Amino acid sequence: MKLKKKRSNGANMDVVVGEALGPLMEGPVPEGHIEELYEDTCGVTCWMKGSKRRPPTDPRLLLGVLGCPLAPVPVFCTGPLSNLSITIVPLEASSAQYIVQQYIAATGAMKLQSLMRNCYTSGKVKMMFSQYETATRLFKLPVKSADNGWFTLWHLYPNKWHMELTLEGSMIQSGSDGHLVWRCTPWLGAHALTGPVRPLRRALQGLDPLAAARIFGNAHCVGEKRIGDEDCFVLKLVADPSTLSDRSDGSSQVIRHALFGYFSQRTGWLVYLEDKHLSRVHVSESNENVYWETTIESTLRDYKVVDGITLSHAGHSVVTLLRYGDEATSHTRTRIEETWSIEEVAFNVPGLTPEFFIPPAEVSSPGLTKYLHLHSKPDVALASG
Repeated sequence: MKLKKKRSNGANMDVVVGEALGPLMEGPVPEGHIEELYEDTCGVTCWMKGSKRRPPTDPRLLLGVLGCPLAPVPVFCTGPLSNLSITIVPLEASSAQYIVQQYIAATGAMKLQSLMRNCYTSGKVKMMFSQYETATRLFKLPVKSADNGWFTLWHLYPNKWHMELTLEGSMIQSGSDGHLVWRCTPWLGAHALTGPVRPLRRALQGLDPLAAARIFGNAHCVGEKRIGDEDCFVLKLVADPSTLSDRSDGSSQVIRHALFGYFSQRTGWLVYLEDKHLSRVHVSESNENVYWETTIESTLRDYKVVDGITLSHAGHSVVTLLRYGDEATSHTRTRIEETWSIEEVAFNVPGLTPEFFIPPAEVSSPGLTKYLHLHSKPDVALASG
């Protein structure tokens, strides 16, 4: 892992360190194509500013949005799941905790807590732009334009993880040592993400029922809804103002972020996730505010038992990126899709120690973190995570 990090950081840090830290600009560039990134005067940056009138095709956008987004809030409790109480909280919260307890029983999360020290997961992904809409034109992109890739995810319970995702030869890495979350791309190198430590959204997609139970233990039940053939309870989790403030940076402000979990009344499993995120970015060149509304809807399916733990082994996500600002002609809507499948899951992997999850050296450097903060470009610093 360290060799890969070192190789990923081989790009010119002094050239690109001033570029945006937003996830939409954090997808990697294949080796040998760094020059093309800077020669493309109407590529990703133009698309994000609204000056691009053709459908986006850059895989960095796919990786930035779907690669490794985070949950809206941190996991405040890492103690035993049995500590969840349904007697001293409001009705909506107690109903949610009862639903979470059913989820714990249905997935075997209690066994995951007591007997499993770590976990390794690998899988395949397919990502594609399916639709791009401007104020005057609608583009529908062919299925053959999909990009294929794979990912590996390592967990050391309760709160350490490392993920690598490769799409058509481009790799993005992300991880957490339990104290900070970082991301690494070939051209930007490694950098810490702003805000509190939050779990990886991909892990909540049926791969880590322990994290899902803990994060939804703080949710509220907001009703029932039918998803496909399943009648579901709906739990809602909202980032509080303090968390949103910590995640805002410079001229980029996170206005709201909510996560909805749909739990099957029949099986108790989490079968659907809906993520809604709104941010505002002040574009200094045009002196206007641009709003980015991101919605990620994920269907989780193909639950299978691995060593007594029930995990989702396949799913599909649909992302809608809505950009709007002062000028109606600059409004755009982009639709992105991902299909994934799990190939391998292994618990209690020998030799997996906390040292494996130490961030790259430059992430731990206060000097570089401050430099990145002061020189980030807020006009393209979007937050999907």
